[in-house]
Amino acid sequence: MIEARRLHILRALADHRTVTAAAAALYLTPSAVSQQLAALEQETGHRLVERGARGVRLTAAGDILLGHANAVLAQLERAEAELAAYDKGEAGTVTVAAFATGIALVLAPALAELAGSAPGIRVRVQDAEGDASLLMVLDRQVDVAVAVEYRGAPDADDPRLTRVPLYAEPFDAVLPPGHPLAGAAAVPLAGLAKDPWIGPYSGNPCHDVVVLACEYAGFRPRLTHSSDDFRAVVALASAGVGVALVPRSALRGMDLGGVVVRPVDGAPPTRRVFAAVRRGAEDHPLFRPVLAALRTAASAQG
Repeated sequence: MIEARRLHILRALADHRTVTAAAAALYLTPSAVSQQLAALEQETGHRLVERGARGVRLTAAGDILLGHANAVLAQLERAEAELAAYDKGEAGTVTVAAFATGIALVLAPALAELAGSAPGIRVRVQDAEGDASLLMVLDRQVDVAVAVEYRGAPDADDPRLTRVPLYAEPFDAVLPPGHPLAGAAAVPLAGLAKDPWIGPYSGNPCHDVVVLACEYAGFRPRLTHSSDDFRAVVALASAGVGVALVPRSALRGMDLGGVVVRPVDGAPPTRRVFAAVRRGAEDHPLFRPVLAALRTAASAQG
């Protein structure tokens, strides 16, 4: 008989690729993870992972079991949701991980709505980049993620997650006032090919959006200055040291007197934002009102 808790360990190993990282995500010691993995291999009669210089990877048998693990764990989430619904689930705590702009744009308004519509639900917020929050959901560190589409993100049909689209927003070009394209109604990205760029660090989902947009325009941006804080990005642009692409909502409320902000000519690069829960948990009576409030807040933003 395969123990379900050991399936969590197999999935964490597949997600994190090292025993140490999987152990940290599950709040276990590396030796405990190794022991549980050994027990799972004994239960199944198969070697499930291979160790290498860069960590671990699943064997063919491990991949087969992982597919079943995703289905089993999703069904367990559904069972917990139905049991919670049976108990009415009118009060409890939901932990949400979201990136800073997502907190300001949709999560904070959603919390204001929940205070009136579901006062028994307490929401704890954790600031996390869009690429980190999905793993936090899968590792059961948080219940809901407000995340961003990025290169390498789980697909919409990923068996581990249920996604709820929230909003999509364009990136605008941020230029120093003296830039040759500062007077253009819309900025062609190809016209910025020779400029130094200011942008987020590699690993930030917005970094991928910027790099891909530039690659589609025929060049790779020369990222000279790096910051994940868009206020710092705008400040650097105002100092004349480079150009940038910034999500439109991140520019709200900023002092833009030292820069020129223009839409991108043609189809603009776009940040797509969604909420995610573990597959099977979308109907949990505590999570469902939170997802609904996030959708409402996103719709209010137009």
